[in-house]
Amino acid sequence: MIGCGSVTELKSGPAYQKTEGFELFAVMRRDIAKAEDYAKRHQVPLFYNDADALINHPEIDAIYIATPPDSHEYYALKVAEAGKICCIEKPMAPSYEACVRINAAFEEKNVPLFVAYYRRSLPRFLQVKEWIDQNEIGTIRHIHWHFAKPTNDMDTSRSYNWRTDAEIAPGGYFDDLASHGLDLFVYLLGTVTSAKGTAENRLGLYTAKDIVKGQWQHDSGVTGYGSWDFGADQREDVVKIYGNEGNITFSVFGECPLVLERDENTISQTIENPEHVQWYHVQNIKAHLSGVKTHPSLGETAMHTAWIMDRILENKIEVINN
Repeated sequence: MIGCGSVTELKSGPAYQKTEGFELFAVMRRDIAKAEDYAKRHQVPLFYNDADALINHPEIDAIYIATPPDSHEYYALKVAEAGKICCIEKPMAPSYEACVRINAAFEEKNVPLFVAYYRRSLPRFLQVKEWIDQNEIGTIRHIHWHFAKPTNDMDTSRSYNWRTDAEIAPGGYFDDLASHGLDLFVYLLGTVTSAKGTAENRLGLYTAKDIVKGQWQHDSGVTGYGSWDFGADQREDVVKIYGNEGNITFSVFGECPLVLERDENTISQTIENPEHVQWYHVQNIKAHLSGVKTHPSLGETAMHTAWIMDRILENKIEVINN
């Protein structure tokens, strides 16, 4: 692993360690003391503060890049040049153009490239996909997502947070959080053919945007609308898919029940996430490498998600100073 921060502690790192046939062999972090601490706590044999040494180690077959997104392209191109399998944390990169370059590098080497949009592999969302594929709500017409969250201590303090740095995440928390949902919607409803939106910084707490609105259309004709507010008074996370015979409601980040409403019947189903939320994503990596099935989140699918994100942000409104 290149990068061994908080996302790897429980969500992802242990999933690789516990997968039969996989071994977490080495970790790298620029701060060697933190790399050593992680390696000792997780029983990882090797630790580095030099990415090249890790990437080019002859016993390492695959690299998981778990750094902030501004360094994803830098490390991914090195991994591609070494001809090694790679998984990149989401978002794949800060821009669509960077994603194109990364994807091209791995295609040229004919080496698998995965991206950690793990919701495509989670049972709760596979249930939503099953309802859709079985036409439980008829012809789907529209999808709507509203996500809101209050500011936190990192937004108002001097502590550094890449999610609020416009140089790394131009859309702010939108880049980190909305990417999960938009990628999932493509998986559920198909390729997006057009997208547009607006983004503003209304609170002035940081350089990135703090409120975003977007609309899009899938190749099936399904229309979508999203609103993301990162300075709200309370948290909300509601997705509703509208069909001509019913609707499906769920949360992208919470584990609230999935709700299917059709006619006068309502089905409410609770499906909890695994202890290591990337578990099924990692199992699908193994299945892909074993030739059992194609992984649902590859470089090309993540590249499409980046295109949607860029289109929504491209009509952004400049910072308003009151």
